[in-house]
Amino acid sequence: MLLVVNAGSSSVKVVLFDGGAELARGMVAEIGGAAVVEVGGAKYARPVADHGAALLALIEGMGLSVGSLAAVAHRVVHGGAALTATCRVTAEVEAQIAACIPLAPLHNPANLMGLRAMTALAPDLPQYVSFDTAFHATNPEVATAYALPLAERERGIRRYGFHGISYAALVRKVQEMAGNKLPDRLLALHLGNGASLCAIHAGHSVATTMGYSPLDGLTMGTRTGAIDGNAVLRLAEVHGIDGAARILNRESGLLGLGGASDMRALRAAGTAEAAFALDHFAYWAVRHAGSMVAAMGGLDAIAFTGGIGENDRAMRAAIVEGLGYLGAELDPAANEANAAQVHSATSRVAIHVVPAEEERHIAKEAMAIMASEASG
Repeated sequence: MLLVVNAGSSSVKVVLFDGGAELARGMVAEIGGAAVVEVGGAKYARPVADHGAALLALIEGMGLSVGSLAAVAHRVVHGGAALTATCRVTAEVEAQIAACIPLAPLHNPANLMGLRAMTALAPDLPQYVSFDTAFHATNPEVATAYALPLAERERGIRRYGFHGISYAALVRKVQEMAGNKLPDRLLALHLGNGASLCAIHAGHSVATTMGYSPLDGLTMGTRTGAIDGNAVLRLAEVHGIDGAARILNRESGLLGLGGASDMRALRAAGTAEAAFALDHFAYWAVRHAGSMVAAMGGLDAIAFTGGIGENDRAMRAAIVEGLGYLGAELDPAANEANAAQVHSATSRVAIHVVPAEEERHIAKEAMAIMASEASG
């Protein structure tokens, strides 16, 4: 059995797999205090001191011991320019993940806490890591380079892109849905509290809307999306760097425009501000989609994933309507039913709705390496 771990600064989410089958999932929130543990539908509070205690509580809550696991696979947000594929954890890999902390100061330290906690619980257990940035390693340099002096580019200031695990899983799923024939030019939309688009040409990322950090690109739940650098400097001048970071990442986006970061709450609010926030989200998704289509040189298919992409029928309809000039047309009944394929019979491009399967993809990647290690 293989355990997939997604560690945050004060939370841990896990999914247990046996081969390709998901057996159980669980999470611990508020680590370091009176934590909330949730496993298999059961939810209870108990003191959880650290990530190691959280992982142990989850493993035991699934009726397992650490010794019953064959391996653990972790989600890591940032692999930098060097870590561009799922790999087995070694001291060198761990050091490289730590070296990427300046690039992802909110995420990589937490991801490392999960990895190190598992090492402390089971020092000999094989561990693997998949990176959210890795899928975009195929972007050409012209797409990733900022027009900065060389010295700044050598500091690692460039576009990396995120949601890569989600996009890699989406490619696999769309290929299955399309009868094992992947669309040549696929526009993928990962729409959730964090949102991005990806131009996928022949199965490979060639452009994406997120950049140096997950702040860039689309309007998001609490993030601004694309914003002029001088506007950022002005915010820093007025509020200080920490204050500007708080505003840009936690107080903006749908929340800043409409008073709520959740689509359902905005639709229920019925205010002019909420309506504008929804229009803003759709407008910028359509506008950035044009850039992605240009990077691919055309469009053959669209795929929606993420909480909003999978469930918000009205937002899907608004975005597809905005892409009508490219030949995209919804089947209203299929869209209302959240069907796997929602394009009309006359649409010139296929339109898919793809459940997010990041944990399953991480597990498959790790199991592929394990199989290679066993045969080699």
